[in-house]
Amino acid sequence: MEILDYAFMQRALLAAVLVGITAPAVGIYLVQRRQALMGDGIGHVAMTGVGLGFLLTWSPVWMATLVSVIGAVLMELIRWYGRTRGDIALAMLFYGGMAGGVMFINLAPTGSNANLTSYLFGSLSTVSESDVTAICILAAFVVLVTLGLRRQLFAVSQDEEFARVTGLPVRALNLLTAITAAVTVTVAMRVVGLLLVSALMVVPVAAAQQIGRSFAATFVIATAIGVSVTIGGTVTSYYQDVPPGATIVLLTIGAFMVLTALATPLARRRARAQTAADPAHDPAECAIPGTRKTTDEVGV
Repeated sequence: MEILDYAFMQRALLAAVLVGITAPAVGIYLVQRRQALMGDGIGHVAMTGVGLGFLLTWSPVWMATLVSVIGAVLMELIRWYGRTRGDIALAMLFYGGMAGGVMFINLAPTGSNANLTSYLFGSLSTVSESDVTAICILAAFVVLVTLGLRRQLFAVSQDEEFARVTGLPVRALNLLTAITAAVTVTVAMRVVGLLLVSALMVVPVAAAQQIGRSFAATFVIATAIGVSVTIGGTVTSYYQDVPPGATIVLLTIGAFMVLTALATPLARRRARAQTAADPAHDPAECAIPGTRKTTDEVGV
């Protein structure tokens, strides 16, 4: 294939695959926790890290990772202790992150708004070998956390009080989730861009929930959607000369719309099959509400 003859496209495709895996892998826990916009907030904070990277002539990816992790921890602390003033503190954190990024990158000797734009919306041609190395290391961390601690993270995402009663370190797991989300934002920013990364963390999960019957199935489907749209968006961006981040997000929304359209007939078919297989049981509408499912029952 012609597209693979170019080193920059090889790097871009590898980064796209890693982004397609990591973003939904973290996003599924954020959606369960009703923190779908957390990635967007971290993306704003990461802009300061990018600007500092140019100002201090250090890797913008690693500096953005450091600043994003600090910002994610602050967001969790505000959530715990902020109470009535928490929304104001978060707003200042987000907008301060944006302003700091613009200011630092303009103060940098080699920085410009053009440099910042490539991080805001993604850029295929600017993914360097050092970026790929950083993305691989960070993606490995995300995969290890989201898969290795999936039962604990699922329990905390579903019901913090129940998880606390069972003896799980809820605050530590919440912090780990926030840090993993921050790392994912920096993994994705070179392909999707900081302003659009939240969509890739949330929309594939929302699409997978339309047809997934368990947490494990939703996880697998969301990851498959993520990889498909990131590769598809990257290839489309190369051949059609369109922005990669916007293309990927639009493809993701398209996948959501298709699966939403398929969800209703699939649900009806499943209901008919279940009724035919076990007609003696009460219909699902008569089930006792509020019953709790374990992680084994939901396929974690």
